[in-house]
Amino acid sequence: MSLRKVFAANVRRLRKAAGLSQEAFADACGLHRTYIGSIERAERNVSIDNIERIAAALEVSSWLLLKPA
Repeated sequence: MSLRKVFAANVRRLRKAAGLSQEAFADACGLHRTYIGSIERAERNVSIDNIERIAAALEVSSWLLLKPA
């Protein structure tokens, strides 16, 4: 599995575990809902800055988003 797909699956899993909709999660990250959707579908190359924002919104370390399940 590509690292992009690992990241996408981890973001989706953790977002859902936190009980957040894509819209609420996007607001917490300071990103657009459609951008979050494209990340979760593994359609985007995400910058390190945005990985950091996503991790902060999920209250996890950034490296955990890149760790295969």
